[in-house]
Amino acid sequence: MTGTIFSDLGQASRFMALDWVQELFHQCLGYHPYPATLNLRPVTPDDSQVWQRVQCELDGIALATAAGGHCAAKLYRVEIEASANSARVAGAVVLPEVKDYPSDKIEVVAPLRLKAHLGVKDGDRLIVEFLR
Repeated sequence: MTGTIFSDLGQASRFMALDWVQELFHQCLGYHPYPATLNLRPVTPDDSQVWQRVQCELDGIALATAAGGHCAAKLYRVEIEASANSARVAGAVVLPEVKDYPSDKIEVVAPLRLKAHLGVKDGDRLIVEFLR
């Protein structure tokens, strides 16, 4: 699917920087993620349908509710690229299991700062392939 990059409230960076979060992601994904998420919105209705199918058809990796009132979440392994046939970066989509979470918000984590590594900015598009 293709998604457009956008900035949000910046709250994920504080959460992603917590030691226990870094360790949990390392246990689940095999790497410590860059302490922030990159936000995407599906570009087309077809891209939105892909995201909806992923949530229904893929199990993902469950992250249990943690101490301190943080919500449970699911991780979906992905590969991210800036354009067709460009170098891919392994990452994961984090889907918090909270009421009223925006259905068109996709939060991506990776072991590096994606915007800098891929040379992209808000408004640019990325291609995300969900892995089984």
